[in-house]
This record gives sequence, structure tokens and C-alpha cells, in this order.
Amino acid sequence: MQIYKFNPIYRVVRKNYVCHLGAVINIKDKAYLTAFGNNLRKLRSDAAMSQEALGLEAGLGKNQIGLIERAEINVTLSTIKCLADALKIHPKDLLDF
Repeated sequence: MQIYKFNPIYRVVRKNYVCHLGAVINIKDKAYLTAFGNNLRKLRSDAAMSQEALGLEAGLGKNQIGLIERAEINVTLSTIKCLADALKIHPKDLLDF
């Protein structure tokens, strides 16, 4: 049996669409989440953005960016889309690691 813990869901209106942002804590594949977090950190650094700046641009908190980068939480597809938009990249780039 898997246990899922849900963080609060946030609604952020950005440019003509609504991002439903939330985090699901389901650390089934820690290596995959770690690789995702490392890739996000690299892309954020390449864009010369702090965690706080990325969080503000994506409609997420600075803490949530850190949790994702440290592979402490899983992310939703909506969160990946908002992160990609904030970094001005395609969502697939976040999964290319």
C-alpha cells in the first residue's frame, strides 16, 4: 500500500491560463526525483535565477523550489508547465536528464 500526502493546492492565474499547483509526496523512485531536481537546479542556474526568483515567476514558493531540487517532493504536470514557462523553456527540457 502506498501512502500519499498532499500539500495545499494553489491556484495561480498566469497569462490566460490557471496553474493548479500542488505537490504530492510519493518518493517511490528517489533516484528519478533526484535527477529531476538536479536538472531543475542546472536549468535555473543557467537562467541566472535564484530559487526565490523562479518561485515568484512560476507562482510557487521559494521553499517549494528547494523541496523539488532536493527531491523531497514530487511535482504535478501543472507545476512542471509553470516551471518551464518561468524558465522560458519547453516542459520536455525539464525531463531531459
